[in-house]
Amino acid sequence: MKNEVVVVIGAGGIGLAIARLQGFGKTLLLADFNEKALQAAAQNLRDASYTVETRIVDVSSRASVKALVEASAALGSVIQVVNTAGVSPNMAPPERVLAVDLYGSAVVFEEFEHVIAAGGAGLIISSMAGHMMPALTPEQDHALAFTPAEQLLDLPFLSADAIPNSMIAYMMAKRANNLRVQAAAVTWGERGARVNSISPGIIATPLAQHELNSPIGDGYRAMIAASPAKRMAPPEEIAIAAAYLLGSNAGFVTGSDLLIDGGVVAAMRAGKLPTPG
Repeated sequence: MKNEVVVVIGAGGIGLAIARLQGFGKTLLLADFNEKALQAAAQNLRDASYTVETRIVDVSSRASVKALVEASAALGSVIQVVNTAGVSPNMAPPERVLAVDLYGSAVVFEEFEHVIAAGGAGLIISSMAGHMMPALTPEQDHALAFTPAEQLLDLPFLSADAIPNSMIAYMMAKRANNLRVQAAAVTWGERGARVNSISPGIIATPLAQHELNSPIGDGYRAMIAASPAKRMAPPEEIAIAAAYLLGSNAGFVTGSDLLIDGGVVAAMRAGKLPTPG
């Protein structure tokens, strides 16, 4: 039997939690932009008897993603691809947010479509932020979903004049993630594969702690306080949902987004929180 390969892009809290659930007994290819974080995560898994290969990747570079795809295919049959890569609004200027979270996500969908196995599944970790912005026009939704990745950042409504800050860029990128999943479901389906997204809320990771300790930390605490759940979630809660979407029990689920935010978006729509922007 051909070796089964699980690819996880992003070695942070959510990526590592998903890797733990999905990668045991398979060849796990773990990829990240940060080599130090990547090697630490890989060693953590190897110490627990996982078979782990590593690869540096910059999802904002098609050449880098192509190299990752080639490396994964060389290891065996690629049965699962999980993209958790991203930068937050507090980490980067608008153009970098769009390059990584929007363009990079589209490139991962386009390139891994060529190698995903029949019966395989893809998943992108998006964000509740994609549910927070006002509705776009049908034309804008269609453009975000179907424009080839190399032309995406040339769309007029993604220009520097139209995206005034990193928060707007982030919300737009995450909306695009959900729309690209719908489009990719059609083309991935031609290979007998599925693709979905998860939109998490505030997850207890080092990245979230960085945000909580930053100037926008009060906004995060207000979202937690206003939400019905009134708490953050550990990465394992997202990994459990990911296991369902990647597994055979979700064989009829493709092109879908699962919002896991403790009710933050519900509270926002009820008027208990302002819309960010």
